[in-house]
Amino acid sequence: MERMTRRVRQTRMMDPRPPRGLLGTFGVLGSGLLFAALAGCGSVVASSGAAAAPAAATPVPQVGCASVNQATAVSIRREMRLMAPVGTNPISSTIYRQAAQVRALFGQLCAAVSHPAPTQLMHCPADFGTTYIGTFYDGSRVLATFTYATSGCERVSVTAAGKTQATMVYGRAAAAAPQLATDLDAIVGTPKPGLMQPQGGAGHTS
Repeated sequence: MERMTRRVRQTRMMDPRPPRGLLGTFGVLGSGLLFAALAGCGSVVASSGAAAAPAAATPVPQVGCASVNQATAVSIRREMRLMAPVGTNPISSTIYRQAAQVRALFGQLCAAVSHPAPTQLMHCPADFGTTYIGTFYDGSRVLATFTYATSGCERVSVTAAGKTQATMVYGRAAAAAPQLATDLDAIVGTPKPGLMQPQGGAGHTS
């Protein structure tokens, strides 16, 4: 018997290196992913750093009674229906810039109108028509205007942003603002607001 000649299978050797084109593609993709990852980390760090930065606290400008502690000046003028009593110094219009005294007066006016007395008929003797009219400022910004009728039955009003609050100063309004007349006196320097001095009497003493 003749020996049968076995066919020798040709074994193809596998090249472990990927094709050049595929290697280039992987290289480009890998570089892109690396840059994207680095960029993402940078953006996270930047955003976290921005979030950690403290925001500058700036006071919100207010008007009316909410702005009492922002007041720096007040202009006041005095009006009278009758002739000014002897010994008093009528005020045309003067600006006062003692911030502590300005805020004290502003606060007392707001305390009075925030606790309005009940409306009722009252007899008001010795009403000379003395009224103080003023404007509170924060620098040049208007915060509120007010009127304070000091003779007879005391009356106050505070106007801001088109809204007016008013009350007569007795009962709970007087209790809420016990230093109102004193604080006005500390600014304008008159004796007791609205009261007539005896002829030849001494003026305000300190």
